[in-house]
Amino acid sequence: MNEENKTIQCCVTVCDKPLNADFWNQQYASGKTGWDIGMPSPPIAAYVDKLENKELRILIPGCGNAYEAEYLLDKGFTNITLIDIAPLAVERIMSKMGHRKGLNIILGDFFTHNEKYDLIIEQTFFCALPPQMREMYVWKMFQLLSDEGILTGLLFNKMFDSGPPFGGSKAEYAQLFKAAFHFKSFQEADNSITPRANSELFIELLKNSEAIVSLYNFEGITCSGCRNTIIKQVSEINKVLNVSISSDFSQMLIVSDIEISKDVLEKTLAYDAKYQIKKVDIIA
Repeated sequence: MNEENKTIQCCVTVCDKPLNADFWNQQYASGKTGWDIGMPSPPIAAYVDKLENKELRILIPGCGNAYEAEYLLDKGFTNITLIDIAPLAVERIMSKMGHRKGLNIILGDFFTHNEKYDLIIEQTFFCALPPQMREMYVWKMFQLLSDEGILTGLLFNKMFDSGPPFGGSKAEYAQLFKAAFHFKSFQEADNSITPRANSELFIELLKNSEAIVSLYNFEGITCSGCRNTIIKQVSEINKVLNVSISSDFSQMLIVSDIEISKDVLEKTLAYDAKYQIKKVDIIA
């Protein structure tokens, strides 16, 4: 059904438990799916309407009830992959659309998925992740996209008292995606559903295939001041384009023109023996 007149709830809860498969499965089982608007999001549908290549390899992570996938199939797209961590969500999609050609449905963790896509559609997946996973999100999106690949969709341009959903700001997102992507569109959506009017950013981000995007596990940061100092120092390394450290200080994202060696990074951080870094090559 069309739920344009409902307020945004998105299963707001205090984030005091792991947001894992059991958590999301319970949301579906109990009907606490306030993020579900009952139809394809209008900004995304309008974007799809302009796409000419029906053979694009398309991924929708955290697909939920997959209204966007159904819309794509109805428009003639032939290569769509859906992935969700909640077994009940995947079971419902299989029941509704499993018979349709051109659709690959995966029960699994987006961050362990490894394929290549021309287009990834973001719709209430980013906001469902704990904020400390945002650097990992950028890194994984960069990995999964082809050289001319595009990440498109919607991000909440507002803060919430608790989460999920977890909000943010345009300035924060711009810094997060800087240099890893070229910003083709990064502006307030003008055709959001009524409850989300003036609170969504529509993004169309083209992968910067000339950049190198690396993720590191980081130990030893104890405060925001330390984080800011480290970002400043690493940013000054030759050929580094952008540096971001997760909100819990556990991961560092580096975008650069060339591969930055571990020796260079360790030398930059050598002033404090408690700082330890380890490059993330793959998530199993």
